[in-house]
Amino acid sequence: MVRVEARGVDRRVRDVALLRAVALDAPPGSTVGLLGPNGSGKSTLLRVLAGLDRPDAGRVLLDGVDRAERPRREIARRVAVVTQHTPADADMTVGEVLRLGRIPHRALLAPAGADDERRVADALDGAGLSGWERRRWTSLSGGERQRVAIARALVQEPEVLLLDEPTNHLDIRHRFALLADLARAPVTVVAALHDLDLAGQYCDRIVLLAGGRVEAAGTPADVLTAETIARVFGVAAEVIAAPAGRVRILLRAPDQGDSGFWSIRGDQ
Repeated sequence: MVRVEARGVDRRVRDVALLRAVALDAPPGSTVGLLGPNGSGKSTLLRVLAGLDRPDAGRVLLDGVDRAERPRREIARRVAVVTQHTPADADMTVGEVLRLGRIPHRALLAPAGADDERRVADALDGAGLSGWERRRWTSLSGGERQRVAIARALVQEPEVLLLDEPTNHLDIRHRFALLADLARAPVTVVAALHDLDLAGQYCDRIVLLAGGRVEAAGTPADVLTAETIARVFGVAAEVIAAPAGRVRILLRAPDQGDSGFWSIRGDQ
């Protein structure tokens, strides 16, 4: 497992500052949630961590070594990325999609071997997708594609997993199952999330972004306070303490009074 760090990361596009002096520390094996309103910089930070965008200032470190100094093949083996939007028109089967995750572990142009096939089968089973290998990608719903994309990332056997809104298209049961699986997996996870309650339950650390800056960082109990949620998201919250620095979050719509309906949704 790998420690992932961002130190003083800036990112600008056409003179617009998307990230400003952002710092992040994901210890080996931890699950770190990136939270913040739309436009706060969550996806941009993930792209910088993944090497898809270069920072204009600052550094991204993997076990203390600048990401840019590590060989590309090493990065391909050790870091897996699942973006928010997956292509809808890929003419592939589910099995073929998962086999893409084994490419970094094979010689150039070498076909999939018995070990690759075993790992694909194990990933399908672990994701609750047994029997899906011959299903066409174009026949899947958005949530089904998301589950396959995450299984493809895991079959890569990464040490770091970067996820942009991994629960976005999933139903409630699969949201809980996914985050529970990630929390148990022997991998360092950094995930952009919208659901404050799920982040409070399953993340070891939270990095809360607002306006491209880090508003707060620490355990869920440190970061997800009623005062901070009100200031950053503009909603009232009831925060319930849970074991090991975790919290449960109940949110109330801004136009409701004290007797208003409380929701566990954190979409902003």
